[in-house]
Order: sequence, then structure tokens, then C-alpha cells
Amino acid sequence: MKTMINIKADKEVKLEAQRLAKNLGLSLSDVMNASLRNFIRTREVRVSDIPHMTPELERLLARVERDLETGKNLSPLFKTGKEAVRYLEGL
Repeated sequence: MKTMINIKADKEVKLEAQRLAKNLGLSLSDVMNASLRNFIRTREVRVSDIPHMTPELERLLARVERDLETGKNLSPLFKTGKEAVRYLEGL
């Protein structure tokens, strides 16, 4: 037997969630049911103030790591601030 659950949500949040669910071939109801089942199964709700990296940031960091490994796009070490300013002005 199915039952209805009414929740309050910001309109923008609902619309964005519906759009994302549709892109994944799901309804918002499917997403909410999966979330509720996961809550029951794990008996936990995760709330965190720890920032998670976006895919864009992950790609950027991968590029930076490649540059570090190959020695590309690195400035020399500076002993003084003036040395750093001279270097930057020369770029």
C-alpha cells in the first residue's frame, strides 16, 4: 500500500531536484523513496559542514598534480617578497 508524505521545500530546490532526477531517468518520488529506504537500512542521516569537491575542482586539482609531477607552471623559490614581485613583474 502506498501513502503520501507532504514536505516543505524551497521551490528552486524542488525544481532542481526534479530536473536532476529526470536526467537520471527517475521521478522525484523514486529519489525520495530511495533516500527513505537508505535511511531505514543504515539508520543514519549524514549532515556535514565539510565541503566536498565539485567535479570541476577535482579536474583542476588533477591538472595541478600533473603540473607538479612534470615541473610545469611552477615558480622558483623566493627568499624575499621583493624577489617575488620582481619575478611576477617579469612575467
